[in-house]
Amino acid sequence: MMEVSQVTKKYGAKEVVSNIDYEVRTGKLTAFIGPNGAGKSTLLSMMSRLLDKDQGGIYLEKNEIKAWNQQELAKKLAILKQANGVQLTLTVRELVAFGRFPHSKGKLSKVDQEKITESLNYLNLLDLAEENINTLSGGQLQRAYIAMVLAQDTEYVFLDEPLNNLDMNHAVQLMKTIRRLVDEKKKTVIIVLHDINFAASYADDIVAMKYGKIFKTGTTDEVITKEVLDELYDMSIRVCELEGKRFCLYFN
Repeated sequence: MMEVSQVTKKYGAKEVVSNIDYEVRTGKLTAFIGPNGAGKSTLLSMMSRLLDKDQGGIYLEKNEIKAWNQQELAKKLAILKQANGVQLTLTVRELVAFGRFPHSKGKLSKVDQEKITESLNYLNLLDLAEENINTLSGGQLQRAYIAMVLAQDTEYVFLDEPLNNLDMNHAVQLMKTIRRLVDEKKKTVIIVLHDINFAASYADDIVAMKYGKIFKTGTTDEVITKEVLDELYDMSIRVCELEGKRFCLYFN
């Protein structure tokens, strides 16, 4: 269980996140959506303790996240930020092995190796395991980073705009993989997304943010409505349904 209570973040006099209250449903895929500058990534960073909050509380299993031992927290929660430019010369397997550091302290055991191979296999990367990461395509590299997070073997997985710089095919394949992490691995995933159609197609719950505040929360069907989205994005959005799933038209 993870709960955010009255959380606020300021940069100078400007509140970028204001009095956020939210309880994460475990075993679900939750998407943070909203216009640029809404505070989505800032909130995710505070929830993962990468960024200090100015007030309020963030609780993981009823304990304030600041009170967690860093090593133990890294066994419960993993985050993949937008910028992940690793400058080292690494193979894909070596990159994925970084995910085991909270468990191995750099001395990989048989169990660690098994987790690494399992993660590579899950992301269809076994044939690229010994390739240098600098030779990978954007889609392959993003899958490698997801494999690293999976190898960390945490209950909570936070992903900050993981679809950036991916073409349509790779973005779809990555979202299918993230959905499988929830359905098959029973992970609790929170993902920041700009494309509302990916949120509509793959998320269980949606947190819509605007001006640093929660604008609307609920299940996908409760949030992906014309009334909510028109006001959220200040534009006219047509919400359609096909084969039981909603999608949005906003190009006209």
